[in-house]
Amino acid sequence: MSFTLPGPFSGSLESMLVFVVLSAFSGFVAALVMGVPMSRQEDGFTPAYIAASILRGTTPDEVSEGDAYVTHYGAGVLAGILYAVAYTALAALLPPLVSVGSMLVLPHAVATVVVVGFVYSFFAHLVLPRAGKRVYEERSTAVRGQWLRSSFVFGLTLVVVLPLLTAGL
Repeated sequence: MSFTLPGPFSGSLESMLVFVVLSAFSGFVAALVMGVPMSRQEDGFTPAYIAASILRGTTPDEVSEGDAYVTHYGAGVLAGILYAVAYTALAALLPPLVSVGSMLVLPHAVATVVVVGFVYSFFAHLVLPRAGKRVYEERSTAVRGQWLRSSFVFGLTLVVVLPLLTAGL
């Protein structure tokens, strides 16, 4: 018995794995692009420092810049993998109305919204409250707003990059 992806990615397990890897890479690219607006906002990479501090069991002030970036890009890769799972499930459930390249438009759009919503909610409502009382009380609204804007950029990047990378599948 072999597993196949629904829709235009139907084929072998190998083609599915290629799709997951390309999705993960797209998440990395989207995290890179997301870094541009993050660096221009008042709180910079605060969400990455907070997430890294939770993973390391320290305060955000004790996190190195390298750890913050690894956490940021790692989260982008994991979001790309989450996208692949969401897209695959949605492609099996939603009607294949329109495609762009190899991507079915409706599952692509919905999977992107699901991933962006999850990423924003996860960081804004699960990670941020664990950042420590001072950070949470003093900057939570600003950090959440920054994360919302940056998550939107992440999603826009996925919308563009994934169809380009998967065009040959």
